[in-house]
Amino acid sequence: MRKTMYGLAVAAALLAGVAQAQDKKVTIGVSIPAADHGWTSGVVFHAERVAKLLMAEHPGLNVIVKTSPDAASQANAVQDLATQGMDALVILPSDPDPLVNAIKEVKGKGTFVALVDRAPSANDDSVRDLYVAGNNPALGEVAGKYIKDTTPDAQVVVIRGLPIPIDQQRQDGFDKGIAGSNVKVLDRQFGNWNRDDAFKVMQDYLTKYPKIDVVWCQDDDMAVGVLQAIEQAKRTDIQYVVAGAGSKDMVKKVMDGDKLIPVDVLYPPAMVGTAMELTAASLYDQVPVRGTYILDATLVTKDNAKDFYFPDSPF
Repeated sequence: MRKTMYGLAVAAALLAGVAQAQDKKVTIGVSIPAADHGWTSGVVFHAERVAKLLMAEHPGLNVIVKTSPDAASQANAVQDLATQGMDALVILPSDPDPLVNAIKEVKGKGTFVALVDRAPSANDDSVRDLYVAGNNPALGEVAGKYIKDTTPDAQVVVIRGLPIPIDQQRQDGFDKGIAGSNVKVLDRQFGNWNRDDAFKVMQDYLTKYPKIDVVWCQDDDMAVGVLQAIEQAKRTDIQYVVAGAGSKDMVKKVMDGDKLIPVDVLYPPAMVGTAMELTAASLYDQVPVRGTYILDATLVTKDNAKDFYFPDSPF
């Protein structure tokens, strides 16, 4: 009986310790761009979704999510969050370089900083404790390998994003993916990660090239414009389109066996949630999370599409 009572007392003490740890007062500030296009609307959705989950799991946790339309507004938002006694900042910068000083100021106060997706051009590790990002070179390489394996003699048109470093990383990855095949790239033009611009570029391609086998565009938003242009032109020579990001519309097309969208390449806006989860684990569970986490550019197929489908997301 005495042993049993002792065991119950130890168990009660342990449970009390766990409860006390979960009740610990912690504030995490989350600064992200406003939903100005599809991918960032997904970022906002997942930031708010994971904030609710984390606060339900940790009663003492307060997660404050702030959206900003540009870098200057985001710098002000970060300063405002800093006045609210943040223990940690999770930030996906609209443009990292103009925000470096604001982030450094927060970091200099001993605040845990998790940087998401976009790093400063100087790649200064001192501005963050944690870096979570998608794999831009792999996004291109996975798409290129799929085309190489599926249609090794394909004539391909490419729609690029914007003339910035991550676009070039994706292009270099794509060229690596198709290396050693007879895949021929007919043209590459910028679609600015915008469905209307991609629609115009695709119209131009359809006028210039009487035969196109495959379209590769870097972004699911652009793929919407591409599909509209193909449908409007009533072109039947195009076998399929490969895009990227993991939007719910494209993932649903993959799930449904859409002939023109057999696959998609993941560059998940949910990565902001990954950073938030890891940050909370560091603060509550004292697990080591400092470092760099590069997420896989998973090939979304009919077999695994359900794992990446968020029907309630705007993207």
